[in-house]
Amino acid sequence: MKAFVVDKYQKKGALRLADMPEPELRDNDVLVEVHAAGVNLLDSKVRDGEFKPVLPYRPPFILGHDVAGIVVRAGSKVRKFKAGDEVYARPRDGRIGTFAEIIAMDEADVALKPKNLSMEEAASIPLVGLTAWQVLVERVGLRKGQKVFIQAGSGGVGTFAIQLAKHLGATVATTASAASTDLMKSLGADVVVDYRKDDFEKVLQGYDVVLNSQDAKTLEKSLGVLKPGGKLISISGPPDPEFARKQGLNIVLKLVLRFLSLGIRRRAKRAGVDYSFLFMWAQGDQLGQITSLIETGVIRPVMDRTFPFEQTNEALAYVETGRAKGKVVVRVR
Repeated sequence: MKAFVVDKYQKKGALRLADMPEPELRDNDVLVEVHAAGVNLLDSKVRDGEFKPVLPYRPPFILGHDVAGIVVRAGSKVRKFKAGDEVYARPRDGRIGTFAEIIAMDEADVALKPKNLSMEEAASIPLVGLTAWQVLVERVGLRKGQKVFIQAGSGGVGTFAIQLAKHLGATVATTASAASTDLMKSLGADVVVDYRKDDFEKVLQGYDVVLNSQDAKTLEKSLGVLKPGGKLISISGPPDPEFARKQGLNIVLKLVLRFLSLGIRRRAKRAGVDYSFLFMWAQGDQLGQITSLIETGVIRPVMDRTFPFEQTNEALAYVETGRAKGKVVVRVR
């Protein structure tokens, strides 16, 4: 099968289009013919080696974290899916590889594709949808009447999280360019701060939750937006000791991550707010709940553009510019 491969960890290194063996089908796996694959900044970071200490893939390996396609075969212990099912997923860490014609995934990571979405639209959802769900529903239990600040509203996570937060009954603020204001409002944002003109920490106060996806400077500014007892959840780091514990990292890495997050944890404590890091995980049941929200029209995918499979490197480079509004997808079939 054809696949895009990381031959060595290298910043902005090109992926190689290669002939690779078809993946092994385990008892709990479904073998999926890939029709479309979402492209994420996480792909760039894994290729660059940023996550090598905690996600030690051994090159050559196939990249890609989002998939939509059709089940061609099911393992002997699979009960949820059968050949011919249209599915989508974010395969678990250690078993990524959606930039390929075929992928094998544990059935626990997979959900039936929303009936009202194309393969390309469906492939845009899993990673960003699960990230938003795990922050807003699992981590903070966002409730009606609360206020949430979602940074970078026009990005992949932002466009999904705004819709989910509004569905949960929250007042939603975000940052975006003036050109994206109408899109943000259409997704449900109540307050849109033009990041080119205004400092969000001077405009927003008394918020219950901040979803941080930006740099360390933005993370620190976010403390001033929260009311006492508020929650600052970052999906862009720095990782905290709880993440290190869950990952089962060795004592040296645990100490490193504790040190990296020490400053923001101390400042958060002084401000009377809670800081935590979230690295999303594969979860087919949660994705199934997201499917219901999409099929009932509560959430819609926001797509920037689709690239042909042969242009996967170009798609990755475009995502790295940070200019995409919504998600970028490669069409495999």
